[in-house]
Order: sequence, then structure tokens, then C-alpha cells
Amino acid sequence: MAIETREEVLERVMSMEKSRCPHCSREMSIWEVPPMTFSDGLGWGTPYLFVCFNDECPLYVGGWESMEKNYGHVASYRCMCYPGETNFECMPVFSPVGATGQIIDDQVMLEQEMLKENIKKGFSILANCYVEKDGVTVLRLLLDPSEPARVRLKAAEMIGDIGSPEAIEPIRNQKFGNEAIQAMVDKSIGKIHEKFFIRECPFCAEIIKKRANICKHCGREVAGE
Repeated sequence: MAIETREEVLERVMSMEKSRCPHCSREMSIWEVPPMTFSDGLGWGTPYLFVCFNDECPLYVGGWESMEKNYGHVASYRCMCYPGETNFECMPVFSPVGATGQIIDDQVMLEQEMLKENIKKGFSILANCYVEKDGVTVLRLLLDPSEPARVRLKAAEMIGDIGSPEAIEPIRNQKFGNEAIQAMVDKSIGKIHEKFFIRECPFCAEIIKKRANICKHCGREVAGE
């Protein structure tokens, strides 16, 4: 089962029809889950939720009195639900602006649209690179931190198919900060080794022939290493 990136989850949630609050019938907002645990301490289970931020919602309006009377807290509830589900739950808030900082507004949605366009553009470039065996451009996209993670992940996979031994040093020394991309880079390095019958000297890390007994760079014996 493939693991979705946060960007992919948001893209999927944005494509859904937003849920409507069962208490006020108002369309709910996409809400970004903060980096904190909730309820049983196991977390929310998703980076995005649908939440009703209508201040005239009966649940929210009546929640202040209910929370004060039953729990002695100055707080209320917002209605929430998980994307793609029909069960609604209550999320506590402790001020009228509580949790509003995580609402996905029009600016964020615009940024996501731009991200989708950049991903589309990057994939188009990679498709041409594969046809033309242009490993240099693939390497450039992989090493560019401004490129979308999905584009860099695909570039990491492709470099193993069309990359040359010269690509190993730049990507070996790069810290990608993304586990999926790093894992794919490591896999692709292995594919380049196999394709060109080479390996890296365990002592000096220079590229040598797979069947070499002595490293031509450091002079160490590498047979059996």
C-alpha cells in the first residue's frame, strides 16, 4: 500500500465535495490538523479534517453553556468529520478564534493549484528525459529542493534507469530530508552499480570495477569486500 505525502492527501481532500454541518447545514471548511495528539493520545489519524466554523451554529452557540455547566470550563464545540466519512464528531475549542489558524483558505488552495501545475510540468519534463535518455536534466530535478517532492521522487527512480556512474557522487553526498526520496536514491544507486558492473571502494568510496581485487584509487585490497 503506497503511503501518501501530505501534499497528495490535501490534493485528494480538495477534490472532494465538502461535508455540510448537520447542526446548521453550513458547508464545512478544510482544516489542517496541528502537530499535537488528541483524545486518546494516538493522534488524529489524518492531516486534514472538515470542520464547521460557523459562529452561529447551534452546536457551537450552545456549547459554551454546556461546557461551563458540565465541566466548569470556558469552552465550546465545533462540529468535525473525517474526509470521505459521514460520521460527525465534536472538537473542543477554548476561544472564538480557537483552531481558526489552521483553516485552509483561498491562498493555500491557490498555492496547491500552483503545486499541481509544477508537478504536471515536472512530470512532462521527466517523460521527455526518459525518451531522450537525458540523465543530466533528471539529476538536476532530483537535486533541486524547490521541485515538488513527487517530481523529485520520480526523478530518483528514473536516475537508476538512465543515469550514468557520474550521477552517483552528487546524489550520494546529498541529504534529501525525505525518507521516500532517500530510499529511492539508494535503490537507484544499486541499479547503476549493477548496470555498469561497478561498485564503491569500501575504503575510499571511489568507483571501481565489480571484479577488481585492488582499488586503483587508494591501492587497498578489495577482493571479497
